[in-house]
Amino acid sequence: MQRRAMVTADGVDRIPVEESSEKTDEVFRVIHFILGTRAQLIKTAPLMVECRKRMLPYRFIYLAQHKATIYEMLKAFGIRKPHIVLGDCGTDISKSSTLLGWMVRVLYQGLKHSRKLFPDGSDGIAVVHGDALPALLGAILARIAGLKVAHVEAGLRSFNYLHPFPEELIRVMLWKMGLVDIYFCPNEWALGNVKEYRGEKHNTLHNTLLDSLRLALNGSGSTVQELGIPEEKYALVSIHRFETISRQDKMEEVIDIIVRMSKRISVVFVLHPPTKVALESHGFLDRLSSEPRIHLRPRYKYHDFVNILYRSEFVVTDGGSNQEECYYLGHPCLLLRHATERIEGLGKNVIISKFDPVIIN
Repeated sequence: MQRRAMVTADGVDRIPVEESSEKTDEVFRVIHFILGTRAQLIKTAPLMVECRKRMLPYRFIYLAQHKATIYEMLKAFGIRKPHIVLGDCGTDISKSSTLLGWMVRVLYQGLKHSRKLFPDGSDGIAVVHGDALPALLGAILARIAGLKVAHVEAGLRSFNYLHPFPEELIRVMLWKMGLVDIYFCPNEWALGNVKEYRGEKHNTLHNTLLDSLRLALNGSGSTVQELGIPEEKYALVSIHRFETISRQDKMEEVIDIIVRMSKRISVVFVLHPPTKVALESHGFLDRLSSEPRIHLRPRYKYHDFVNILYRSEFVVTDGGSNQEECYYLGHPCLLLRHATERIEGLGKNVIISKFDPVIIN
């Protein structure tokens, strides 16, 4: 590998880019995976693993919205470090007040160093994933550089721009702005939701999260003692969506549900960094800490989280990925949302609460 310019302590360039001296005689387009969150990495990891197995040339461009545990996840999945990192603020972007500055940094660095970002010019395909902001920013940068854009997990809709917000809006913007050339949809329903938009459409039959679960369940994880989970039966709680944690009244409603639930069963509450910040700012963290059957835990590595989920009695979450994980594992799931953009598990093992006390009880 030939390196240019500054290398930071973790061995990754923050512009310019790490360049590979490896060449291939195969006629392949270069695949540029543009990701920025944990969820995007988890669901795209199987694609990068498959590229490695097939010796397909690919580049990993990381828009550092999430920073914590990312490099541990790369090691767990057996994926090399990013070729280039944009928007690195040194920590997770967990507050809305820092989000705009991070977006400006990503776009500025991406446009300024476009030739280093995509050294082969327009001869390539950019792969973006899902509904987080890095998907929109990555698609914009790739489109300006003349690349085609493939959207993985395309076609999901809640048909309500406020639930989930801003994810529903981001997906529709990707399609309506004409940023996507290839749609990879996880089922026939999702495929139907993008028929009106130009470009190639493919039904992958399942989400790539199914492949991620396979890799996680077949990989090595921590022991029960290391995970710090109770010996008795427990429910797993994971709350992190902006529409939930940004409002004090909504967070208070969620906390009341969790406290009532802890009277019936022990609770393992996984604290995502933005969730912890919201709980502290709203004054709810002390209340949860005082409940003897609520076990507050920091965010786990993905392989460990899957282990904890698998061992739990049921899951309470506002996350779409958790909904899918529960569906593939056949695990009971209560979704603390008014609407979901996914159909997996609905009417089977997943219940949308709509914050109705009767449904929740």
